[in-house]
Parts: sequence; C-alpha cells; structure tokens
Amino acid sequence: MASHGGNTLYVSDLDGTLLRSEKRISEYTATVLNRLCEEGMIFSLATARSFYTATQVTEGFTARIPTVNYNGSFIFENRTGRMLYSNAFPREDAEWLLDTLRAGGVSPVVYSLQNGRDLFSYCSCEMSRGVKAFCDIHAGDPRANPVSDPSMLSNGEIFYLVCADEPEKLYPLYQKLRERFRCLYERERYTGEQWLELLPKNVSKAGALLTLKEMLQCERIVCFGDGKNDIEMFRIADECYAMANAVPELKEIATATIGSNDEDGVARWLADHFL
Repeated sequence: MASHGGNTLYVSDLDGTLLRSEKRISEYTATVLNRLCEEGMIFSLATARSFYTATQVTEGFTARIPTVNYNGSFIFENRTGRMLYSNAFPREDAEWLLDTLRAGGVSPVVYSLQNGRDLFSYCSCEMSRGVKAFCDIHAGDPRANPVSDPSMLSNGEIFYLVCADEPEKLYPLYQKLRERFRCLYERERYTGEQWLELLPKNVSKAGALLTLKEMLQCERIVCFGDGKNDIEMFRIADECYAMANAVPELKEIATATIGSNDEDGVARWLADHFL
C-alpha cells in the first residue's frame, strides 16, 4: 500500500536502516529526504542514538521534525535540541539496578541528566573490554564523563544503562531483570561485543512515537527499521517496512521488505511511494 499526504508520520531507525554501513546517510538519501520534506512529507527519526550523535551522522539532512532518541526515552526538538518529552528511572530503581549490576561483577555505562547536560558516565578503574570498545568509538564525545569512584555513577537523573561485558555475566542479569525493566540483549553492531541495555519498563520507540504522532496531529505512522528494538514500533504502525538486512523477527511482521541500508532502501521507497 502506498501512503500519501501530510497526515502521515514517516519514521526511520538510523543504524542499519537510514545509515549506510559507514555510519552516515548517503548524499542520495539526504537529497531525497530534503526534497520530499519540502513537498510536505512529515519525517522523523526513532533511534537508540542520542540527539547529539544522531545529528552528527545525518549531516546534510536539514528538514527533520522532532526526533525520538535513546530508544524512546526522549523526544527532542530538532533545530534547538530542546527536550520535549522525557522518561527516566525512578531514583530507587536506578540505585537498585546499579547495586545489582555491581553484585554481578558488571560496571555499566550510565546515561543521565546532570545540571541540564546529557552525559554518559563510566568508572575508569573498572572498564571491561566492551566498555573500552565503547569509549574508543565515542572518543572526543563531549558527553563523556569518566569517574574514579563507582558511587559517582548514581549521580543525576538516570535514564539508560549499557552493560558491555561477557555473555556469562550479562545473560543471568538479563534473565533476572527483564520482567521488571525493559532489557535489550544483543551483540553491538559495530564492535561485536555483547550488550545488555536497560531502560524503564514503559520506555519504547513505540510509546514515544505515539506521543509524537499526537503532538504533530498525524493520523497514520509508516516506519522503517532493521533490528529487534524496532519490533514494538512496527506493531503500532499502520505500515512498516523491514530492510533487506533486517533480523528475521522484524521481516516476519513487516508490511514488506525493501532494499538494504547500503542500497538506500528507505529513500528509494519514499521516492517511489510518497506523492
């Protein structure tokens, strides 16, 4: 089914979907998106990335409306970076989680808001191989906040935790925590390290997208994705398209499968179907 008009919210994941394997959007994709947005398309992003890194990797695409970041923890206004919606851990849950992870021999990367700043903190004296790989990828990131004392990881308003460690440590924690919190247990796309990501139970791309849909007074959602963290987003969409490189679970519930991220599948589908 083709979708048309200004009452539809088009939403794309970034890594593995809108971004090519080199972690950037192509010139072709940027050109198509900018042109279609000028013609009235309402287009947004729903990503695990922060607003900061999402902006970096989509350089050249200038027409975005508010974006969903950190797998649904936030909605940011595109042009100003102003936070429009947020969902963090209750304080007691965050402290219990940190104690539980530490008891399991895991030192996480902790995302928090501190004095109005979006930071990720990690204990520089307790870095696993996975956390070191994470820090290497984010070298130079202004949000980086290394701390010397594990107790300092609890500072601020915590909304997201990333554990990058050995599966024999992380899988038991996943089993223990998944009923109480939103847990994503997957290999990290670029390093191959095992990750356990933790968010409040009610946080998801789907929930944030329904909020954004209401903000923008849209009637329909058409979305694009490739990973397990896109499944809930697909389930609330009117149409959903899986990339050729998507996981099998996503293809099973998709309206259809389209070209891969390295083939500019999203932009080519939109160029063929919008208007």
